[in-house]
Amino acid sequence: MEDEMNESVLKDQIIKEFVNLQRLKSAADRDAEIAYQERVLRARMQSLKIATEDLEINA
Repeated sequence: MEDEMNESVLKDQIIKEFVNLQRLKSAADRDAEIAYQERVLRARMQSLKIATEDLEINA
């Protein structure tokens, strides 16, 4: 049962990533879409207590 749940969660994540990529590809304002997706993902990560500071690229 746990394996089915993990597989279901993984499939859901992959679908979300694909949808976000499609949104980015078709966005009229790609920079705004990237900023929006980053805010959403950052909030999701913070709710899971995952630090993002060490993952950021400071270009």
